[in-house]
Amino acid sequence: MPMLIKHIDAIAREKQRDVLFVVFHKDLAEIADFDHCKIRNQLITWLDANEIGWQPCGHIANENSMVGYRGQIYIDVPFDESDERYRKVRDFLENPDGTMKHEDAAFCYLPLDRAMKNAHHDEPGFWEKWAEDF
Repeated sequence: MPMLIKHIDAIAREKQRDVLFVVFHKDLAEIADFDHCKIRNQLITWLDANEIGWQPCGHIANENSMVGYRGQIYIDVPFDESDERYRKVRDFLENPDGTMKHEDAAFCYLPLDRAMKNAHHDEPGFWEKWAEDF
């Protein structure tokens, strides 16, 4: 079923804050369908059980390339050590030393100031014009 997936930088601009997301790699290189990625499915189940919002997201938008969706997930909690939801997500994904518990997942952070470098992408018609010139 087709769906519109927002780039992670667009989500950051909408939220007006730094954002967290998870990318999956090694496991997805071996399978054609990200819906069968074990750690991705475990994470989604865990997020739902803990009532933590999430949505599919794309990588940072890039006018010079097009990257297909590879199962990335935006996690709707702020990057804030004092936030209990952040700590729960961090502890699910990372070991106490900061390394990932699952080698096929990377817990990522995108600062708002980096996302704002693509603010021109939000102008009406930007992507339609870009597609015409592609």
